[in-house]
Amino acid sequence: MVDSRDVEDAVRRRRECLRCGLRFTTYERVQTTAMMVVKRDGRREEFNREKLKGGILRACAKRPVPLEAIEKLVLDIEGRVQGLGRAEVPSSLIGELVMERLRELDHVAYVRFASVYRNFQDIESFKQTVDTLLGARGDAQPAKPPQHQLPLPLENGGRPGARTRPKRITG
Repeated sequence: MVDSRDVEDAVRRRRECLRCGLRFTTYERVQTTAMMVVKRDGRREEFNREKLKGGILRACAKRPVPLEAIEKLVLDIEGRVQGLGRAEVPSSLIGELVMERLRELDHVAYVRFASVYRNFQDIESFKQTVDTLLGARGDAQPAKPPQHQLPLPLENGGRPGARTRPKRITG
């Protein structure tokens, strides 16, 4: 073992393979009683942290969201759900918690997750979600982009709204 420290609800250990020397990180958590997630159709399945993380990672794919922010989001949601002290938790509660946090983290990831979670059946449902996010209905202030996101680089000498032309190859 190279290093060990407490992080939130786990012990983070930095380790080194004795055969090849490769370093890796493990997280050790106290195993609690299995919490069951009640799906919309009434099925029950054991809470799976990796499934939660996978859904968030898919929503954040190709977005400028640091992996540490995603890990913190997963830890926070897992902690909040376990903090309820219930043996069974509806999947809708977990979904709403994810959307609440993604809305703060990354707007595109939020819309991606919401479109799958809410199972939009038409473009109007999708538009309502985007309008709500932008405050376009007039009853809400436009949401500010998250602070960790970098602005898009401006092309054509930094002139906003300028169109780009393909470069002409001569020769």
